[in-house]
Amino acid sequence: MNILGINPGHNGSAALLVDGELKFYVEEERLSRSKYDGNPFMGILEGLKYGIDVLVLGGTSPEHPKLTWTGEDPYGAIVRKHNPNVEIINLGHEHHVGHAAAAFYNSGFKDAVAVIVDGCGTCKEIQVSDEGDKNTGFETETIFDCNYGTGISVVFQSFGGNYDTQRVISPKIEMDSAITIVKAYESVSEYLGFGFIEAGKTMGLAPYGKKDELIPPLFYGGRGNKNVFVPYYPMGAYFDHTRHPYLTLHEDPRAWHKDASKVTDAAKNLAWSVQDYTQRLVGDLIEKSVKMTGKKNIVIAGGYGLNCVANYYYQKRFPNLNIYVDPISHDGGTALGLAKLVHYTRTKDKTIRPLSNLYLGPEREESYEFGDIKTTDVTPKDIASLLVDRKIVALFQGRSEAGPRALGNRSILYDPTDPKGKDYVNEVKGREWFRPFAGSMLQEDFEEWFETYGMKESPFMMYAMDFKLSKHGEVPAITHVDGTCRIQTVTKEQNEVYYTLIEEFRKITGVPILFNTSFNLAGEPLVETFDDAVKTIKNSAIDYMYLPELGKLIYYPYNDSLVDDLQQEAA
Repeated sequence: MNILGINPGHNGSAALLVDGELKFYVEEERLSRSKYDGNPFMGILEGLKYGIDVLVLGGTSPEHPKLTWTGEDPYGAIVRKHNPNVEIINLGHEHHVGHAAAAFYNSGFKDAVAVIVDGCGTCKEIQVSDEGDKNTGFETETIFDCNYGTGISVVFQSFGGNYDTQRVISPKIEMDSAITIVKAYESVSEYLGFGFIEAGKTMGLAPYGKKDELIPPLFYGGRGNKNVFVPYYPMGAYFDHTRHPYLTLHEDPRAWHKDASKVTDAAKNLAWSVQDYTQRLVGDLIEKSVKMTGKKNIVIAGGYGLNCVANYYYQKRFPNLNIYVDPISHDGGTALGLAKLVHYTRTKDKTIRPLSNLYLGPEREESYEFGDIKTTDVTPKDIASLLVDRKIVALFQGRSEAGPRALGNRSILYDPTDPKGKDYVNEVKGREWFRPFAGSMLQEDFEEWFETYGMKESPFMMYAMDFKLSKHGEVPAITHVDGTCRIQTVTKEQNEVYYTLIEEFRKITGVPILFNTSFNLAGEPLVETFDDAVKTIKNSAIDYMYLPELGKLIYYPYNDSLVDDLQQEAA
C-alpha cells in the first residue's frame, strides 16, 4: 500500500510510505523555488511516480477550495486523474495529532508522551458551559499518550482565541483569549522586523541581550500578558509597544538588521526575554506531561521544536528523561506523521522504524550541464586545502535533506577557525549580521569539544550546545556570542563523503569540525537540483561547488590560479 501524506499550508510538504517504509519527503518550496509554498502539487507529482493508493490530507483545516464542475478537492482530483480508485482521507482536523505521530513514530520509542508546542493548529469547538454552550479555539499546546498498541490519544490540550473567547479551565482542557508560547515568540519576531514565521532570527539575536527590568512581564503563568500581546488568531499576534515607552519604535526595525551599530538594547533584551520565558514554560509543560502519564520517554514537535537553544535547555534541566526532538518539527512534518498514523492504524503494524537519516529528498538522476562554468578533477584533500585557504565551497550530492537543516548534501562549507568567518559568510549569503552559523564534526570527537549532558551524538543538528571551556576560541566563525554552536555529528555510515571531508580538514588543521550552512541565499529555499545549485553559484560570491559523485570541482575562470596550484600539488 502506497500512502502519500501531504501538508497544505506554510511548509507545504509531501511524504510517501510504501508498505510502511519511507520512500521520500520533500517540501514544496524546494521544488517550486517559492519560499513557504503551501500547495504541494509538485510533491504529489513526485508521489505519482511510484503510484498512490491512499492520499492523506493534512493541514490545519479540513476545508479546501473546491474545483468547478466536479466540486472536488484539488489535491484529491490530481491523484484521482491518475488512479480512479485512490482512497482520500482528510485529517485536516487533526493537526497536532500529525505532529505527535511524526515525533513518536520517528523516535524509536515503543511508548512515549508527546509534547506539541505550536503556534496555531486546528480550530475546534470547545464546550464552555454546563448548558452545552460552545466556543471556538485554536490548538496551541497538546500532550498525547503514544503507544504502538493503543495509538495516540489526548491527555491535555490548550487552546487560544481572540478577545471574544471564553475562559475554560479543566484537568484536560484550557482555553483563553490570552496567547501562549509560540504566538508570543511570533509576536516579538514581527516587532523586531522579521515577520511572524521567522522566529529563528529572534533566537539568533537573543544571546546578545540580557535580563532587563524595563521590559514588562511577557507571561503570567502559562499565558501571555494581555497588556503586551494582542491576539490575532489564526495568523500571528501583535506586540503592543504603545503602552511601553521603552519599547516604542522610532524607526523601521529592519534598519539595524544589516547595521549592528543601530540595534537598541530594548530589541536585544526583548529577544532574550521571550527566549527565556518560553523555554522555561515548555520545560514546565514537559514536567506536566510526566506527572500526568508517568512516562519518561518524551517526544517533542510543533514549530517550537526547532528552537535548538530550548532543546539544549531541556537536556540540562531533565537529565533523567529520554527526550527526542523531531527534526521535522514544523508543519511540514505532519505530512509524514499523518501518513504513518494511517499506516499503523490500518495495518496494526507494530514495527518500530526510527528515523535514521534525513537524506529523504526525491531520488533523481541529475543532468550535469556545466555551460560556461569550468570543471577540474579533485580529491577530498583538495577540498580541505581550499577550505584552509578560506575559500567558500558549496557541497552538492545525493538526496536533499528533510527539514530546515543542511547536513552535508546541500551545504556551504567554510573554515571555522577564521575569526572573520561569520561576518564574511553572512555578507555573501545576504543574512543579518547577528545570525550564527552551525558546525559539522566527527562524531568521535563530540564529547571532547562540547558539554553533552549525556548525549552521544547530534546527527540532526537540533541543539545549540556549550563548547567545553578548553575549546573556547578554537572555532570563532561558528561560536555564537554566548559560547554555543548548533552542531551536527557525522559518522562514516551516515555520510561517508562528508565524514571524509571533515577528516581531511582535521589532518591539516587538527580541528575535526567544518563550518556548515545551508546551500541557499537569504530569502531563498535550499537548493534541490543541480540547476538550482548552479543558479545560486552564479548569483553569489561562493567560490566553488564540489560534486563528489563526479569527483569534480566547478568554478569560474577568476579562480583559475588556485585550481592550477591544486593540480600542481597533486602532480
